[in-house]
Amino acid sequence: MRGRFDGTVVVVTGAASGLGRASARRLSAEGARIVLVDVDEDGAQAVAESLEEESLVVRADVASEQDVAEYMRRAVARFGRVDHHHLNAGVFGSFVPLPDLTAAEFEQVMAVNVSGQFLGMRAAFRQFSAQRRAGAIVLTASIASLTGSADLLAYHVSKHAVAGLVHGGAVYGGPLGIRVNAVAPGIVPTELFASAAQTLGGKDDMTARATTTPLRRAGTPDEIAAVAAFLLSDDAAYVTGHIVSADGGATIVNTVRPSGGAGAWDTRAVDEPLYRGSGNWPREEEGRGASS
Repeated sequence: MRGRFDGTVVVVTGAASGLGRASARRLSAEGARIVLVDVDEDGAQAVAESLEEESLVVRADVASEQDVAEYMRRAVARFGRVDHHHLNAGVFGSFVPLPDLTAAEFEQVMAVNVSGQFLGMRAAFRQFSAQRRAGAIVLTASIASLTGSADLLAYHVSKHAVAGLVHGGAVYGGPLGIRVNAVAPGIVPTELFASAAQTLGGKDDMTARATTTPLRRAGTPDEIAAVAAFLLSDDAAYVTGHIVSADGGATIVNTVRPSGGAGAWDTRAVDEPLYRGSGNWPREEEGRGASS
């Protein structure tokens, strides 16, 4: 495994836990020096102490222009350049129903998941230009970039926007030798969802839902890190503008057929908690039953 990133410098945002932590460890194991960026400085420092190669911890809010400029400045001051970027930091927001979602909650998710990704990508492009040496960028998207859902509206909107950043960045960066891709994790229970473990759609529920994917299980952070590392590496030298799903096959399942495993469940188990009391629940005589 070791060797694909020997001597390189990689920025990983959201590096204190979950997917970012796994990415930092995987890239370090393959020889990269890592710039760990997170608002949780102590958590990022703990990750740094577990890495095989030299690293730098920078406390930063990825939604802040000033903080993004500062983590890039410190990375260059320490290592002289930055070769690759895994722009991973994100939040999931609130599980409240759409009519109850506040503008403040929506804007907070968009600030981190969209503005944060944009600012990181812009900083990467500027640094590549300054050092006259191109590199690769990987964003963390989601299967929510490709599908819709009744919950986590702000998260879904933000991850659709990430797809736009990938496509636009890849088209602009291609002639400059800069590749931009994204990894789209499926059901991968991490600390991000731990605070909502008992919530419908939260961490515990995610594990149960994953049993209906073609692989019949949830994914792991290490499996997502392996895809991110591939996309950053020269092994993916002719890959740009792609959102690569690492989802156990979740996005290929036809939910109106039983063959994929999904769809063989009583729709009321999902619909009733979502709509009961909202005034939108259909009358009993309308006959909403199990899907087939």
